[in-house]
Amino acid sequence: MTTTTTGKNSTANTSNVVPPLFEFLDLKAQFAAIREEVMAAVARVMESQHFILGPEVARFEEEIAAKLGAKYAVGCASGTDALILALLASGIGPGDEVITTPFSFVATAGSVAYLGAKPVFVDIDPGSFNIAPERIEEAVTSRTRAIMPVHLFGLPADLNPIVAVAKAKGLLVIEDAAQAIGARYRGRYVGTIGDFGCFSFFPSKNLGAVGDGGLVTTDDTAMAERLRMLRAHGSKQKYFHEILGTNSRLDALQAAVLRVKLRHLDRWEAGRTDRARRYQQRFEAKGLTRFLRAPQTPPDAFQHVFNQFTIRAERRDELKAFLRGKGILSEIYYPLCLHLQEAFQYLGYQARQMPVAEQASQEVLSLPVFPELTDEQQDLVVEGIGKFYLAGC
Repeated sequence: MTTTTTGKNSTANTSNVVPPLFEFLDLKAQFAAIREEVMAAVARVMESQHFILGPEVARFEEEIAAKLGAKYAVGCASGTDALILALLASGIGPGDEVITTPFSFVATAGSVAYLGAKPVFVDIDPGSFNIAPERIEEAVTSRTRAIMPVHLFGLPADLNPIVAVAKAKGLLVIEDAAQAIGARYRGRYVGTIGDFGCFSFFPSKNLGAVGDGGLVTTDDTAMAERLRMLRAHGSKQKYFHEILGTNSRLDALQAAVLRVKLRHLDRWEAGRTDRARRYQQRFEAKGLTRFLRAPQTPPDAFQHVFNQFTIRAERRDELKAFLRGKGILSEIYYPLCLHLQEAFQYLGYQARQMPVAEQASQEVLSLPVFPELTDEQQDLVVEGIGKFYLAGC
């Protein structure tokens, strides 16, 4: 799960900073292309005056479940809540352990810790930035209840060996697909391969709402019913509570907008893929692959949807500052691994325990990638990188 830095926010009260040439993520361009559809959907909700759950949410859940090939989809208030609800539905809590990656947004491990369970970190694969499947089994203990792989930046984790370990050890697989809606692993959509799939509709995601929103997918009928109860204070019938839950309902307004955007998701995915491919071509043409490594997608089995286009770059921090000085925005996802964050100090991890993830945190840089990004804008990014490395800055 990620946030967006806009030009307006990054230049506030800093008159000596060069104004950005264009946004890191231009949501206004996306909105302009679908404005009439979105405003009609908003008007429909306003006319109904039905704002919480209801038919709009139910229809969205049906449509997205059909799109992904999931039996059930349960909307909720955020991607973080999606993870929490999946864990709650599984009965995971104090004394339990969940194996996950140290290289992700804080909500991944934070959701585990929030419920009193223990996040157990496993290092990542250097090529994909995702959890290394071959390191998982050695981290399993008698207290392990689940494995939580993250499909980081929109690239599927290698799920077959992860699911194999889970089945052999009697563990659940909870997919953190917050950044990866539409990504496919061996022909199947991520979020439908494990026991649960957890999605975020934060505005910067490939399928973004106009605020917070999330979703949990599952093929288990009993778990789907439990998720619906948990998101509504443990209730099936108003004011009658069978279990303790929380308030994590998806707004009808968000669902209505998401229904519009869902119809455009495949087209936007194709646009992002095209922009990613063009970056790689331009890097090679300019001889920049000596200094940076573009995302590598294994053939056939892994379909990347490029929520982020993340490179490994020599002198990353200097490059980022140089680009910013030219009015080109970039982002670092993520500058400090989770096992080294102050909030997780109580777990007792030390520096150099996750060397691959820690190296990645010092090298990664995400470049603008969105369907409306023009060739001219993209060339400015590539030319800026070329000036930094090839001019000996």
